[in-house]
Amino acid sequence: MRVDFFIARRIYFNQKNNELVSRPAVKVAVAGIIIGVAVMLITIGVVIGFKHEISHKVIGFGGHIQVVNFDNNNTYEMQPVVVDSALMANVRSQEGVADVQRFATKPCMLKTNESFEGVVLKGVTVDFDWDFFVQHLEEGELPVISDSVVSKDVLISRTIANALRLKVDDPIFAYFIQDNVRARKFRVAGIYNTHFSEYDQLMMLGDARQIQQLNQWREDQYSGVEVKIEDMSRLQEAADNVYYATANRFDVDGNAYYTQTIEDLNPQLFAWLRLLDMNVWVIIFLMLSVAGFNMIAGLLILILEKVNLIGTLKAMGANNALVRKIFLWQAGFLILKGVLWGNLLGLLLCVLQYYFHIIPLDSNAYYVHFVPIAFTWGYWALLNVGTVIISILVLIAPSHMITHISPAKVMRYE
Repeated sequence: MRVDFFIARRIYFNQKNNELVSRPAVKVAVAGIIIGVAVMLITIGVVIGFKHEISHKVIGFGGHIQVVNFDNNNTYEMQPVVVDSALMANVRSQEGVADVQRFATKPCMLKTNESFEGVVLKGVTVDFDWDFFVQHLEEGELPVISDSVVSKDVLISRTIANALRLKVDDPIFAYFIQDNVRARKFRVAGIYNTHFSEYDQLMMLGDARQIQQLNQWREDQYSGVEVKIEDMSRLQEAADNVYYATANRFDVDGNAYYTQTIEDLNPQLFAWLRLLDMNVWVIIFLMLSVAGFNMIAGLLILILEKVNLIGTLKAMGANNALVRKIFLWQAGFLILKGVLWGNLLGLLLCVLQYYFHIIPLDSNAYYVHFVPIAFTWGYWALLNVGTVIISILVLIAPSHMITHISPAKVMRYE
């Protein structure tokens, strides 16, 4: 066993010296590390939770990538493109693509005897993946979409239902503004609630063939296709693959295909999410600074309390490097203690928020109704290792104070 480690361990764990290690200044230093580690872990969990929840909701409404008509004007009244089996198979075969599904959109006005609301009817087909809306279904059931009969069932949000005072199985009239105003009668099959106000107050889901009939489109004409990928972190790579598979291609009507990602469709939202990353770095820097200054103060207290020991060790032949290592080991024990308790505190608070949603949020402002938490063990491990290393590194310079302690002066003082 190394001499420096052996002496540091004996000093730290010796019962007779507990009153020295537990002095208020050292307690404050350890408390600073505990709070700093807990705050950093919670910050990472919250920010990644936010990014995951909001990205998941945006993707649930529109997929990761969309292939649409090149001549679209970025509105929900979209120009059609031909979506045939060859296009579907070509896109689905690209690396990173998990699923491809057709869709159509058309704005309309929902009206009851008491009120009206402008919404967008998103038409889907029989192969639509309903998993996202199953997770957020509050009442009723999903619309039944089949190949044989055009369905009149629609799925509306809780926001729309409250605004129009609608319940499950209620009839609802939708008015579509085109050359001649055309009306359609639908049945409210179910009500969903994602707490994502930007989409909840806008989106109604139904049969895509309703839109095809209103626009007089053929059976193979849609607004486009939505592409879901396997890994969100490789969005741009997957988008490039889809782009190269569809670029410079034209359908039978001469329309060109255009590829856009969910980030292209929601630039402000994803810019806000990227801004959260900067907040994480600021918080981590502040917490590490506070913990580092606290540990410097604690180390200086430990050195001052052990001046006699330092003088004795030097008189017995110990060099400055050996004595410095003893106190760095002792400080390391305190850092590990603070990191351990900080992890337990941070994990406890994260678990409470994850399961009980103790801290609520205004969904109109934050798109979620409670503070989300994501457990990312890789980031947690990296943060712990980084905290220990940085905390020890900042103590190297203050430990230089030991070199100024003269054994002759210490013994003369004694």
